Amino acid sequence: MFSDVYHCDAVAVAVSRVRIIESRRIRLKFASEPKFAAAWAAYLAHEIRNTRMRAEILALKTVAERLDAWITWHEQLPSKGKWRYVAEEIGVSPEAFYRELAKRCSKPK
Repeated sequence: MFSDVYHCDAVAVAVSRVRIIESRRIRLKFASEPKFAAAWAAYLAHEIRNTRMRAEILALKTVAERLDAWITWHEQLPSKGKWRYVAEEIGVSPEAFYRELAKRCSKPK
């Protein structure tokens, strides 16, 4: 938004539609619509909190600690088909993630 040149990329994990919007138009909207600017600031604050949480999780030593922190943050695991994304987010291989889940399922309650 505020750089003349910036390289970035993205990965779509589902069928997506992408729209290009000139950054100049967004900057004009910031200036002319205070509610839009406030909503953008709130969004960025939310993203900073998420980034800090991810950093805290990645600093943990074990898969179990990372998974516990992730579950505390999100309250529950997603459906089985999305577990590899959780593994990626907590910085472990899918195999290590599945082993940790298997340990938890085999523990007596």
